[in-house]
Amino acid sequence: MTGGDLLQEAVAELYSCDPGEFVERRGVLVARARAAGEAALGKRIAGLRKPTRSAWVLNQLARSAPAVTSQLDALGEELRVAQSSLDGAAIRELSLRRRQLIDALARQAFTVSGVQSPSAGLRDEVTATLGAAVADPQFAEQLREGALTEAAHRDGFGSAAASAVAVLASFPGRAHSPAARRAAAAPVTRAAKTTVLADARERAELERHRRAIAAAEQAVAEADKAASAAARTEREHDSAVRLLEEQLTEARQRLAEARLQARRATAGQRRAQLALDRLQEHPPRPSSSLG
Repeated sequence: MTGGDLLQEAVAELYSCDPGEFVERRGVLVARARAAGEAALGKRIAGLRKPTRSAWVLNQLARSAPAVTSQLDALGEELRVAQSSLDGAAIRELSLRRRQLIDALARQAFTVSGVQSPSAGLRDEVTATLGAAVADPQFAEQLREGALTEAAHRDGFGSAAASAVAVLASFPGRAHSPAARRAAAAPVTRAAKTTVLADARERAELERHRRAIAAAEQAVAEADKAASAAARTEREHDSAVRLLEEQLTEARQRLAEARLQARRATAGQRRAQLALDRLQEHPPRPSSSLG
């Protein structure tokens, strides 16, 4: 079996076990690899990050039902096509399907992972990550591997992105419609003025929505930046913890060896003391020839 196969086995074991057992199991696998002379493999296993609770829940879903990521990917492709063509009816239908699919998969994820009463925060992280898999094919591929370490911070078809699609779908360019062109060419009657004013109001509303979208996207960008900084700090602390764990493992091994040597030395001391006691209790008798 190659080192890559052994690493995949380690990944499968670690990201399938409960997060509370992750660090201990990782230490065992690292020690086993080193004992087998696979120092490089041990280092790679030691670098595997502990998943958050939400990531672990989704890993269980991906490993128990691999087809779910294909469902997310396929729906995401349909949404991208509908958005690129600004097909409002299709976007509304697909958005409804998206919500239904994510809700169903979230329930399935909690069921297969044995989480009976998930908190609101945990549920939000799971649904947001499923939404990210719909929006991003690369993220869907990561989910398919069943080795996520943390939840997604946003999904591409939610919040600002969905608002932009809804705005564009709601205002399909009335200024370019045949009725608008006829109104522009006709004498300016009261009805025509009303039509022009209505178009102006719609354009103003569209502009307000666009500004709101820009502000929301800026807020998302700032939140992403803060989340990235927090994740970087988490990784630094995680690396420090792993180093301490390795040092603790080595110290325990040295302690075990020292205890074994102490037990052997104590046993030798006892044997020597018994031999001395026997010699003192039974001194040699003087020979009669010496008299």
